[in-house]
Amino acid sequence: MSTALQETVPADVLALEQRLSAYLPAEQVARVREAYFTGAHAHEGQKRKSGEPYITHPVAVAAILADLGMDAETIIAAILHDTLEDTPLPRSEIEAKFGSTVAELVDGVTKLDKVKFRNQQDAAAESFRKMLLAMARDLRVILIKLADRLHNMRTLGSMALASRRRIARETLDIYAPIAQRLGMNRFRSELQDLGFRALYPDRYRIIVERIKSVLGNRREAMGKIEAALAARLVAEHIPARVMSRIKTPYSTYSKMHKEHKTFAQVMDVYGFRVIVENTMQCYHALGAIHSLFKPLDGRFRDFIAIPKANGYQSLHTVLFGPFGAPIEIQIRTAEMDQAAERGVAAHWVYKTTEPANAAQSRARDWIAGLVETQARETSSSAEFLENVKVDLFPDDVYLFSPKGKIFSLPRNATALDYAYFVHTDVGNHAVAARVDRKLVPLRTRLNSGETVEIITAPSAQPMPQWLEWVVSARARVAIRNNLKHLQHEDAVELGHRMLDRALEAQGVTLDAIPLKTLDRYLADAKFKRLEELLADIALGNRMPDQVATALAEGAARTTKATRHAQEKVLITGSERGVLSFGQCCHPLPGDEIFGYLSQGKGVVVHRVDCPNAAEYRKTPERIIAMGWDRDVAGDYRVRLRIVVENKPGVLATIAAAIAGADSNIENVEYQDRDLNTSSLMFTIEVRDRKHLDEVMNRVRRASVVHGVYRYPE
Repeated sequence: MSTALQETVPADVLALEQRLSAYLPAEQVARVREAYFTGAHAHEGQKRKSGEPYITHPVAVAAILADLGMDAETIIAAILHDTLEDTPLPRSEIEAKFGSTVAELVDGVTKLDKVKFRNQQDAAAESFRKMLLAMARDLRVILIKLADRLHNMRTLGSMALASRRRIARETLDIYAPIAQRLGMNRFRSELQDLGFRALYPDRYRIIVERIKSVLGNRREAMGKIEAALAARLVAEHIPARVMSRIKTPYSTYSKMHKEHKTFAQVMDVYGFRVIVENTMQCYHALGAIHSLFKPLDGRFRDFIAIPKANGYQSLHTVLFGPFGAPIEIQIRTAEMDQAAERGVAAHWVYKTTEPANAAQSRARDWIAGLVETQARETSSSAEFLENVKVDLFPDDVYLFSPKGKIFSLPRNATALDYAYFVHTDVGNHAVAARVDRKLVPLRTRLNSGETVEIITAPSAQPMPQWLEWVVSARARVAIRNNLKHLQHEDAVELGHRMLDRALEAQGVTLDAIPLKTLDRYLADAKFKRLEELLADIALGNRMPDQVATALAEGAARTTKATRHAQEKVLITGSERGVLSFGQCCHPLPGDEIFGYLSQGKGVVVHRVDCPNAAEYRKTPERIIAMGWDRDVAGDYRVRLRIVVENKPGVLATIAAAIAGADSNIENVEYQDRDLNTSSLMFTIEVRDRKHLDEVMNRVRRASVVHGVYRYPE
């Protein structure tokens, strides 16, 4: 080892030691210095793109982690994190000098660094898998990696333009979301702004200048609001710090882009944070502030009682401001504020005998869930990539089961998402939900604080359109897996009927098609078996008439062509794997119907008098002549518009009449109401048109009913 290196301790290392001395014992600080000499010797002669000695980078990474109060093993591993990959230093020497834990951390980060992100989706998915497994072994691995990425982003200017853009995109797509999911808002915010600046330098510069301009114009108004808030808290004897909050360039740009808002609309709000001493003072401060400025209805969120998935806790409220713009207030304790900024790194617990903080426990549960999903349910790298990207973003909806259990679901989650979070079997057999005791369809979006109960039926099965109703990775994986089993047999059978009908229109039967012709068509279409072609037809990926035309060329006509008098494809309603029923007209057995081939989703059945029928018939090649078979099974949704007297007890009377006709109510909503009458829209289940007539007749007999109409009429 170089004598000069042993004797010289650079200023950045001395500054690091000074920070560490504030919370680590002297012997551990000495080990950090030894790690510096080991790393400096290993990297001797290596330079960064900027021309600086390479060792300055790992020291800077260690300093970032020291600011978080990380333990000595993490700091040492940060200083040595590039040695295994970029220098001859062997792992055995690291383990001998600093222990097996440090060696494991360095090895974990090294493996992550060897992953090169490429455009190919599978390669990206594989890199996610490796990062996931490294995080599962020890959370400190990802903390070192995030600090490494943060310093690289701070010094990105020396890189070539293409490299800057690639690294910036990785940062925005992967590392910033991971930091957010781990509750590390300080890291997330800086990574986003640095990534935004590197990717869109002109947009970044313009937004920064406009933010400065707006803040300059508002300084007096913000000072008055801050003084008013502080004065009210003092009057209530609540020790507190009041600070103004400024939107970051990336958050401003992101909101403008996603919500299609102008800069003025995004910035038309005053933001403040109130820091108090304990949890009870948070609620006391909330009451005091609400007595000063009136709150906006529906804009209060209690993340203290129900923390976010990443451990974040705070009270959020929005007030009517004195200057014509809303005031956003966050109220939290100093400990909550530190947890919000540092997430899993706040009050770091590295001894196994000590309990982890809330953010660390949630992070470990999240990672364990991802590991389980990728091991058991994901069949391809592409699906895994999609699932992890969804789960990287923080959950935003908090729901209660009827027994009071809390479920955390992604933003915009539906009742069907919730069903799959309860259990896969509950989701697969779900038919409706009760939200706060009110019946709602499965596609209903849920709001935080609602109590949700799922109604199931043994005969219910997932349908293709369910994939459009869910936002969570868990629900999508379960639905896809179930549909694969349901669809194949149903699709083959229905596709066979559709192709038979199309061939009959050509005057040909499937049996009359020469085997060579059929084999050649299957080979050209890259199908191994006829069943695959039939399933593809039923799923709407191939038009049966086009397939029939191709197969019929050169085949002997066994019957007279009946193109203008085609037989209908008969359905029983049990083909739910590849068949769905239009939500616009709710067809029932007994209705005149037709099918519309929707690519990848199968056949959607509509009434002949559907309001959208004219639009569908603009693509006649996708229209399938259909009818009901003799034996029809299942319950079918239908909507009724019922005009009733506007008085108490009416809803119960109608519900009793519908139940008396052996029908289930799925949803009820008011459409119109005046002094004398109300118009109610019921969604109910019936077996066929005859059953519907029975329900409508029973409802008409109620004295409070003025009229009953099927919707659409």
